[in-house]
Amino acid sequence: MARAWSTVEIESGGGVALLTLDRPEVLNAYDRRMRDELFEVLSYVRQTPQVRVLVVRGRGRAFSSGGDLREFGTAPSAWRAREIRQIRDVWGLWLSLPCPTIAAVHGVAAGGGLEMALLCDIVVCANDARLLLPETGLGLMPGVGGTQTLPRLGRTGLANRLLLAGEEISGREAARRGLIAKAVPETGLAVCVRRLAARLAEQDPAKTRAIKAAVARGMDIGLEEGLALERRLAAAGGIVHRKRWHQPVQGTR
Repeated sequence: MARAWSTVEIESGGGVALLTLDRPEVLNAYDRRMRDELFEVLSYVRQTPQVRVLVVRGRGRAFSSGGDLREFGTAPSAWRAREIRQIRDVWGLWLSLPCPTIAAVHGVAAGGGLEMALLCDIVVCANDARLLLPETGLGLMPGVGGTQTLPRLGRTGLANRLLLAGEEISGREAARRGLIAKAVPETGLAVCVRRLAARLAEQDPAKTRAIKAAVARGMDIGLEEGLALERRLAAAGGIVHRKRWHQPVQGTR
């Protein structure tokens, strides 16, 4: 991309785009400017077929500490601020990316920072990463999808511990509970993620898009309809479907 960014950085090569949250002085807390820049960068990723994998990380000591609390209540119009968020739906755009996405999490991932990571398809954490959702204690409600992504990724009990009680867990515990894909020593995090991204970038992009669509849409439909969806997507992408299930469900979704 031609323009320079003040709160994020993106570089690409070999089919992998590396997006860095770049406000290390505030532990990569996101403000309005970062949201706007994320929207533009993610729009670029969505529209660029050469990007086969997106990796998201944070610069400095943390992945992201969440929303910048200094901005809370500063908008001249709460109605207008809500309207802008709906028009520029950063988190919906993030979820709709056709390429696989990986979060490389170290240090703190708190509030919206953790929720951003959970918007990714695969999350790899440092063993000692600190994961928490402190919104309840601040009289707030998670606003980056945490009430929906957490229960889908882990058991409801674990989700409620984080969402309602504001408990903190480590990257190691998150991996043990199945909330994230993997936890590694922080010194090996970059190498682990780089190897994973390179492997994904070698895959047929039509196949990875079909798999992402099947997983995302399958969460909201029954098993039989989901199996029919899988067959349709496999056929549309020219993927040989070797498994033989029971009779296909009629109709489409």
